[in-house]
Parts: sequence; C-alpha cells; structure tokens
Amino acid sequence: MPHVICEPCIGVKDRSCQEVCPVECIYDAGEQLYIHPDECIDCGACVPACPVNAIYPEEDVPEEWRVYIEKNREWARTLPNVHVLEG
Repeated sequence: MPHVICEPCIGVKDRSCQEVCPVECIYDAGEQLYIHPDECIDCGACVPACPVNAIYPEEDVPEEWRVYIEKNREWARTLPNVHVLEG
C-alpha cells in the first residue's frame, strides 16, 4: 500500500519528505504535496521526516482524512509530476 499525504500538509509543504524519498515520488499539488501511488515503494522514509505528521500508510489514514487517498490518486492522474510548481 502506498503512503498518503493528508490535510496537515496544506499550506506547510515543508518538503523534508521529498528530501528523504529514495524514489522521488512526492510531488507538488499547489496547496500541498502528494505521493504518486504507483511510484511509492512503501518504504516509510517520508513518515518521520514530516514535521506536521501528515503522511500515513494508506491503510492507516485517519477516517476524517480518508478523502486524501483519492485526492492523491487523482492528482497523480491529472497533474504534471513536478517537485516544485512555478508561481
């Protein structure tokens, strides 16, 4: 199961998770970062790197943030896979 970035990332985008990701599967969705579910190798390196505790294994996403599972998938399908959006 891939990891998912949830609501606490909104407006923060610390990027520490990107720095430790061995497969560079964390991208910029504008207001927050997201993890590409097809690229994530489920290593968990990003979890302790996140200063706002926004990253969870998909099966452990809290109920109130389950919508972010689909948001991460949708962003992976529709957004360009860039690490920092311009502007």
